[in-house]
Amino acid sequence: MIKAGVIGAGAMGQHHVRIYHEMENVELVGISDVSETRVKELSEQYDTNGFTDYKELLAQGLDAVSIVVPTTLHMAVGLDVIASGANLLVEKPIADTLENAEKLTRAAEDAGVKLMVGHIERFNPAVTKLKEIIDSGLLGKIVSISTRRVGPYNPRIRDVGVILDIGVHDIDVISYLYGKRVNEVYSIAGADIHSFEDHAAIVLRFDHEFSGIVETNWLTPHKVRKLTVIGIDGVAYLDYIDQTVELHDGEWIRKAKVEEAEPLKRELEHFIDSISNGYEPRTSGEDGIHALKVAMAAIESYTEGKAVRI
Repeated sequence: MIKAGVIGAGAMGQHHVRIYHEMENVELVGISDVSETRVKELSEQYDTNGFTDYKELLAQGLDAVSIVVPTTLHMAVGLDVIASGANLLVEKPIADTLENAEKLTRAAEDAGVKLMVGHIERFNPAVTKLKEIIDSGLLGKIVSISTRRVGPYNPRIRDVGVILDIGVHDIDVISYLYGKRVNEVYSIAGADIHSFEDHAAIVLRFDHEFSGIVETNWLTPHKVRKLTVIGIDGVAYLDYIDQTVELHDGEWIRKAKVEEAEPLKRELEHFIDSISNGYEPRTSGEDGIHALKVAMAAIESYTEGKAVRI
């Protein structure tokens, strides 16, 4: 039985709490949040211990901890989790700066604990299916992957702009689908309703002939989460929300068979299984560092009006 805890019980953290509570091979030892009201409410709902000081939670001898606090706190909380000897899942982005991301990753390596970054779309069944299709060669050589992740602004997001909050999802997914790292970024962005950027168009270069395009904003009144893959033998259209993948070529339009599932549940099951069976999580600290590095480069690019090499 894996003993788990959750630090940060807000909009996303509450779902970590719910899923750990439902898992048969996990004991939800406790949760922590700065809000005493929130702690009382969720600890009673899920019959677990509640703490307003997360260090008291870490003293309970945990095996696994989800860190679901504001990005600026990821490193400090993460280092305390590592010091306690627990394995950690840090919600994306891995940290607020590259220096902090690298410090957190190195600390986990030195301590011999697993560090997983919560790039949840890697665990979307549609993304899993599309990766299988790409790797099978069905679409031929892939030359371009583009995404559209737009929707209304969520007022709870105050510490980062749209690139670090939601654009980083597609930066990671595009890199994952190509199986390559980004080596150059160019972006155009601006801030109209937020103190940080609230709309961005990002162009990613992989080697010389492979491209990624990320369109993201907090200005669209309805949520859209879509991805298109262009191959020399066909095109694939993915919908993250509906969890569908459709393939088009010169002869057919086909819909791939995708087994629908909750991505966060799959992510947490993978995290727990990696602890139980001793393998490295699919979304490593290095993956988190790369996604953050590219997102930071996109911010530098629109700020300085130039392409940025990674």
